[in-house]
Amino acid sequence: MTRARSSLVHQAGYALKNPHKIIPHLRRLSRDTWLRLRTRDHVAYYRAVMKDDTARSPEGAVGSHTHRRWLALGQMQFDYLVEHGLKPECRMLEIGCGNLRAGRLFIDYLETGNYYGIDISPDILMAAQDTLAEHGLADKLPHLTPVRDLRFAFMPSGHFDVVHAHSVFSHSPIEVIDECFAHVGRVMKPHGWFDFTFDRTEGKEHHVLREDFYYRTETLVALAARHGLDAVFMDDWERLPHKQSKIRVTRRS
Repeated sequence: MTRARSSLVHQAGYALKNPHKIIPHLRRLSRDTWLRLRTRDHVAYYRAVMKDDTARSPEGAVGSHTHRRWLALGQMQFDYLVEHGLKPECRMLEIGCGNLRAGRLFIDYLETGNYYGIDISPDILMAAQDTLAEHGLADKLPHLTPVRDLRFAFMPSGHFDVVHAHSVFSHSPIEVIDECFAHVGRVMKPHGWFDFTFDRTEGKEHHVLREDFYYRTETLVALAARHGLDAVFMDDWERLPHKQSKIRVTRRS
């Protein structure tokens, strides 16, 4: 991808090819302008976005436009992590757990009490409670917690075997990602790992409104390294039916 999605040329061309998406985009643009004026930082901005989206559709708010797609994306995340080392005895932290699209599968698979889900949106966590009830997972005692940042200050050191963030950094400016990298190593076990997806560009890094952010792989790898983390691009994820890419981060030994 070489042309930034935020460029007027790209947007004009996209509109010509997808006229049915013009009105939804104008609605997003109007909301973006309104929320920028009313919120103090990106977390407050995106919390407001999630509140608005969740009111319409919790599954749509996490990027699934149909229930079938919601199920498929959750299953894909789950299968990938199990194939790459997730065990029932692992303690798992899911950043941006949403309404438990994949979380419901992790909770069912992991030993009781081993799933910790955090999200900046109280509204989507209410929807997550509904998912727990619908799938009969209350006895697995998952932890669901609203947060205001990614410092993990209330969590113990060296606690998690696996940290997971799907479609979180795709909505995050670089300072939010930097904050996460600065603190995530502390809560991971020495041999733990952190998988995250991101919107990848091979051209100029950019964002569309303040909702969708595109980064070069080398930018995120270098940022992780500055915080004592080793980052590896997960090539096998690219073969799956998903538009985002994935990186795995481990603590430097």
